Parts: sequence; structure tokens; C-alpha cells
Amino acid sequence: MNIFTRNRNSEILKAINSKSKVKRYIQFFIGCLISAIAFNIFLAPNNLVAGGVSGIAVLFNYLFKIDNYITILIGNILLLIVCYFTMGKEKTKNTILGSIMFPLLVFLTTDINTYFHIDTSELLLSAVFGGVLLGVGGGMIFKAGFSTGGTDVLSHIVSKYGKISVGTSIVLTDGLIVLLSAIVFGPTRFMYSIIILYCVSIMSDKIILGISDRKAFYIITKEDKKIKDYLINGMHHSVTVLNVKGAFLDTKRTALLAVVPTREYFRVTEGIKLIDEDVFFVVTDAYQVEGGK
Repeated sequence: MNIFTRNRNSEILKAINSKSKVKRYIQFFIGCLISAIAFNIFLAPNNLVAGGVSGIAVLFNYLFKIDNYITILIGNILLLIVCYFTMGKEKTKNTILGSIMFPLLVFLTTDINTYFHIDTSELLLSAVFGGVLLGVGGGMIFKAGFSTGGTDVLSHIVSKYGKISVGTSIVLTDGLIVLLSAIVFGPTRFMYSIIILYCVSIMSDKIILGISDRKAFYIITKEDKKIKDYLINGMHHSVTVLNVKGAFLDTKRTALLAVVPTREYFRVTEGIKLIDEDVFFVVTDAYQVEGGK
């Protein structure tokens, strides 16, 4: 990468980070607050572990009676130091605010149960609602371009030096913490932790990507003209024609790309199959569609 390309990329990243800065900080704060409230209302009182440094905090609170926010803060600071020497200054800078803000809000909302009087004795409800709120909070934080530090940092370190994907490293680090909870709290709490992690992953994706209300069709057919006419004149949707090449037969083909509302999914799929019963198509969720007017 030459110096001009590097400078251009730096300018693009700088422009992204400065865009709607106030809105991003507000979104980050609300996300941290929601996560802290979910932790103090649903997880900590029931010894439910959702991975991360907060999961370690629940374990340490049970075993050594150490306040949750102290464990989270110390754990985050230690991981920030490790991150600085292993991942560099820029990576560390992006996680400092979250590493301090989250434990601070955990401390400030420690006694929130005394004000809301929510019965959290039903573990399944606590696991589901705790996971959903953690996912919403985490999704808002990530969407704003921040991180709460903790095992997010550890996962990137493991990914870098273990030569594995970040997703795999997250599974390994959080999975190890959840497995430790099974040893300390037993298999029942472990199963509830799995429910929490599932809810977190689903909700964080929904917050980051949004709820898809459109489908993207990639269509390869010998009846491309008829299908194109059906989509444009019959369904009133625009179509992009792509020139593709099949790897197996090494032949050039035409592919069609069309983005349609989810409610019209059935009419599109059935229509193109009636035109060409041998049609090959792939359908994916289209979370964001812009431009092209």
C-alpha cells in the first residue's frame, strides 16, 4: 500500500468518525446504560453469566465477594494495557471510553432493583430479557463505532496471534467463561447462559443491521429476457444485468439482480419458476438499499 492510498484511507476513516459525532456519543451512552441495567437487574442477582468480563465479575462476586464493577474495571484496564502493547495505539484508543464508562454505569445502577421492584426469580424470563437488553445495548454501542473493551479486546488479540477469525476467537473466549460458570453454578445456569448468548447475538445483529424488509434476488436463467420483462413490467421493479462466468463449464452467462419488498417474495419466486423451471436463483436479506434513482 503506497503512501497516497494510506493517506486517502485515513481521511475516509477520519470522516466516518467525525460524522454525527454527538449522535454517536449519545447512542453509545444509551447502549452502555441499557447493558448496565440489564446486567444489574437480570444477570448479577441470579448468577447468570453471558461471557465477557462481566461474566468473570459474576463469578468473582460469588466466589470472593468482590463488587462487580471493580472486577469489570480492573479487567478492562488490564486488557487495555495488553491491547496497547499487542494491537497498537489506534486500536486501544477506540476502546478506552467504553472500558471506563460501562463499569461506571454498572456501579451507578447497582441498586436499581430497589427502585423498579422487578421480580427476577423466574430464571427463564431473566435470561431472555437480560439477553435481549444486552443485545440491544451492545448493538447500539457497536453501531456507534465503539466497544466496551473487555473480552472484545482479548478476542482481537487471540484472533491476531492465533491466526483465527474474530468470530471464532469470541466463541472461544466467551465460551471458556461460560464453561467456568457451569463448573461454579452447575449445568442449569450453564443452559440459561446459552439462551442469553443466543438472545444477545440475535438482537445485536438486528440493531446493527436493522430488520430486513427487502430481498435481493440473484438469478441465472436461460430465459433472462422474459424474467427481466416480468420483473420490470409485471412487478414494476428495476433489474441490473450482470455478466458472469460459470466456473465448472467455463461459459459466459447473464445474471439478473433485483431487490424487491419482502411481501412480494412469493410472487417473484413463483413467477420466475413458471417462466423457467430450471432457473437458478439465490435470495438474501437486503438490510440497506440506497441510491439508484
